[in-house]
Amino acid sequence: MQTLSEENYLKVIHNLDKQGIKKITLTAIAESLNNNPASVIDMLKKLGDKKLVNYKKIQGVKLTASGKTIAIAVIRKHRLWEVFLQEKLGYEWDQVHEIAEQLEHIRYHDLADRLDKFLDYPKFDPHGDPIPSANGEMIPLNRILLEDALIGKLYKVVGVKDTSSEFLKYLKKLNIGIGTEISVVEKISFDNSCIIKIGKNIQTTVSKIFTQSLLIQE
Repeated sequence: MQTLSEENYLKVIHNLDKQGIKKITLTAIAESLNNNPASVIDMLKKLGDKKLVNYKKIQGVKLTASGKTIAIAVIRKHRLWEVFLQEKLGYEWDQVHEIAEQLEHIRYHDLADRLDKFLDYPKFDPHGDPIPSANGEMIPLNRILLEDALIGKLYKVVGVKDTSSEFLKYLKKLNIGIGTEISVVEKISFDNSCIIKIGKNIQTTVSKIFTQSLLIQE
């Protein structure tokens, strides 16, 4: 049985791996969890003793098959709870993440399956992330960051890399959500900001951090 903290570590390592990071370092894990490297080392030792991670300084941290299974199960519960909170309880998309962080650790053997069925088997959470199936499979994604968009080409918002409440509230203020049409009008080399068009009429300037946080698709 894993503790809440152990599940959080496994989830973070899995998410870092999914971001395409070839070598997952202690620093990357510490930054993701807002923790210090010494605490990370202690936790990795515990997870290693449980055969859930492998850690070598040169290769970095990797989940074992068992560790990956647990991480995906936690992620599945988290994303299903986010759907439930938004669709059934009326929470906004900038509120559901924090609540789901607590609910994802509830343990009961068929809770996730029942929740999945109750919600009619959703494929994506409110932030556009795929929800793992009961056997751990996820829909493959073909999406890019806004910073990699071609000027003048029309895209659709399909997700967010930053799920912080501050960023999601800012998107809501700009009337940007999943499915919103968006295009880059101009890329400004001075500070790597962009002028974007939202929908058909609204134009605004956004920062480099913004373009690195919004996921789009043709």
